[in-house]
Amino acid sequence: MQRKIRIGIAGYGNLGKGVEMAIAQSPDMELVGVFSRRNPADVQLLDSNIPVHAQNDIAQFRDQIDVLILCGGSKNDLPEQGPALAAMFNTVDSFDTHATIPEYHAAMDSAAKPAGYTAMISVGWDPGLFSLNRLYGEAILPVGATYTFWGKGLSQGHSDAVRRVPGVKAGVQYTLPAEAAIERVRNGELPELATREKHKRECYVVLADGADAKEVEQNIVSMPHYFADYDTTVNFISEQELRRDHAAMPHGGVVIRSGTSDAGTTQVMEYTLKLGSNPEFTAAVLVAYARATWRLNQSGVIGAQTVLDVAPGLLSPKSGAELRKELL
Repeated sequence: MQRKIRIGIAGYGNLGKGVEMAIAQSPDMELVGVFSRRNPADVQLLDSNIPVHAQNDIAQFRDQIDVLILCGGSKNDLPEQGPALAAMFNTVDSFDTHATIPEYHAAMDSAAKPAGYTAMISVGWDPGLFSLNRLYGEAILPVGATYTFWGKGLSQGHSDAVRRVPGVKAGVQYTLPAEAAIERVRNGELPELATREKHKRECYVVLADGADAKEVEQNIVSMPHYFADYDTTVNFISEQELRRDHAAMPHGGVVIRSGTSDAGTTQVMEYTLKLGSNPEFTAAVLVAYARATWRLNQSGVIGAQTVLDVAPGLLSPKSGAELRKELL
């Protein structure tokens, strides 16, 4: 019997906890350890039998981990941690700053390839599953347009970016889609939509003591790649309100490809997600791609990879014969 894939988790916030849950549902995997920048004694896992180690000691575990799942934030953590860890382990991460993915890919490739490791980057639902559906749409309907709408939902990456702003004690960010724009796309109208016409962003922020609300608001709404291109509202609330009204993390969205065949017939492809928990679902995608990452590395594929490079069958614990019988 083939041994289980040994997984490590770097970072144990909401995403790391979701990864622990997803591994528990994957019989071909085992979680061998969690690595945290916090004091390991202060990190409480769902399974107390799993050891927690200091992230500074992670190099000592190179021979004990097949794939390390990186659960840090895209704004500050992954750009620094990703290349350092990709030089020591096969890695999977959810880097989601779309505008800088090419630079991040290059950095991860430069770190992983010389060391013989595989670095699977930008895994999740967007970038990730939505990226695949954008590709399918363009390939199948080459004459047309692709539209991506997010929400309504809480964005982990954007919420993390809000919390990094000086003067912010705590906060979350919601992405709100424009329903009228979605209906125009579904009707095959092929509208040209500016960024601000497709979504709004709404932030709920708890100010740190002594922070200037106007300065905090300006730093949020002007943040490049995150808020500068959108109509963004910043609401200042109390910690009690944040805990009471914003503890859940729902999200979702839709990718629509609207196009025409050569005869001029309208065709519309649509892929939709409705998520009760953004981090738990993202974690489940990371775990499936950890399986694929290990298989790719074992077959000699090294360096930075994305979901666009992975054959779907590599995500499943089932054999090719089982998949052909059950899913084709």
